[in-house]
Amino acid sequence: MSRENYTVGEKIGLESYAAVKIPAMRQLLRVGLAITPQEEILDAALVLSDGVIESVGPRASVAVGRGTREIDARGHTAVPGFVDIHVHGAAAHDVMEATPQALDAITAKLAAYGTTSLLATTVTAPVDATCRSIADIVSYIKSAEASPPSAARSQILGLHFEGPFISPARRGVHPPENIVPPSTATLKKFLDAANGYARILTLAPELPGAVEVITTARAYDVTVAMGHTDATYDEACAGINAGISHAVHVFNAMRPFSHRETGVLGAVLTEDGLTAEIIADGVHVDAPAIRVLLATKGIHNVILISDGTAATGMPDGTYHLGQFEFTVNGGVCRNSEGRLAGSTLTLDRAIRQMVSLGVPLRQAIAMATLNPAQRVGIQHKKGVLAPGADADLVFLTKDLCVGGVMTRGRISADFV
Repeated sequence: MSRENYTVGEKIGLESYAAVKIPAMRQLLRVGLAITPQEEILDAALVLSDGVIESVGPRASVAVGRGTREIDARGHTAVPGFVDIHVHGAAAHDVMEATPQALDAITAKLAAYGTTSLLATTVTAPVDATCRSIADIVSYIKSAEASPPSAARSQILGLHFEGPFISPARRGVHPPENIVPPSTATLKKFLDAANGYARILTLAPELPGAVEVITTARAYDVTVAMGHTDATYDEACAGINAGISHAVHVFNAMRPFSHRETGVLGAVLTEDGLTAEIIADGVHVDAPAIRVLLATKGIHNVILISDGTAATGMPDGTYHLGQFEFTVNGGVCRNSEGRLAGSTLTLDRAIRQMVSLGVPLRQAIAMATLNPAQRVGIQHKKGVLAPGADADLVFLTKDLCVGGVMTRGRISADFV
């Protein structure tokens, strides 16, 4: 019997299913546990059709109709595909290369680690070069929407502009020669190139012109974040009042906290409604600081990000971030000055790190799925296992490693 002619209701294992091309049809996916992440469902079943989830619930409550194939993955826990809203690259490629070959490599590599959706994140570079990269990334996004890849790949949902409107004092590894003051004219060049796919803008709110840029970005429905900032508490609050609602890689590239001048961190930790990113790789932020963030913000306001670079999924060596080189030693990225230059983190590892700090698994999953999806307004399609959502799933093993990935109904047998 050929693989394309399974009988109705026949059960096949996850790995066998992953290894073959299955015609479009209704599928019933059975797992030992599903974390939606609003709830946990033991012996769960998900009904999938044309890359979309039809229903999810206990297996005993889900009927198997004619034309439905049951896929047995009871050795795994199913969770929503991870949503990374701050990632620069992977597989030896940076998103600003913006060629189809580079973006194919990045999306394939990140999908293998469970990231099924992402925002391609720029780094400070010459304005014209940034606009070219943005336009080419958008062309790739549209091509993938018109003709979805047959293999499991991450979906690029839009763009996150990190820079160039940042503080020279807190630039991190962003090239100082390419930092420019906040300008609505420059922002509109980025927005025009993005053609409706701009999602997040990171800037330093204390800089002259920042309020006007924040106002313009919000008019285009772009989330404005503060990062790479030397803002005082008052300057940070002024930015929040103007429309900032997010904070980028909290604790990193920010004015340090002081008990007399709390700076931007005072605003991040105390302002309601402000979401906060964290790089939970055990290098960028110590465990006590993460615990402070969780205690002050609440888990529902914290978002796991990778800040991943071209070195993600690759051995130690030399790689590019935008237009400059950095070196990876022991999995840690640094530029020639010794400054941290992004990371090699993947979100599956970030989840394991949070669990090791005592965060319940369901909440750790939410920080990599539902929380980022809500931040960019896509929580009905991404970051959840719910009727109408895309069939983006990660199959976790007992030790919380990625055992398989499904992106919009396409499943991969790659094991990390």
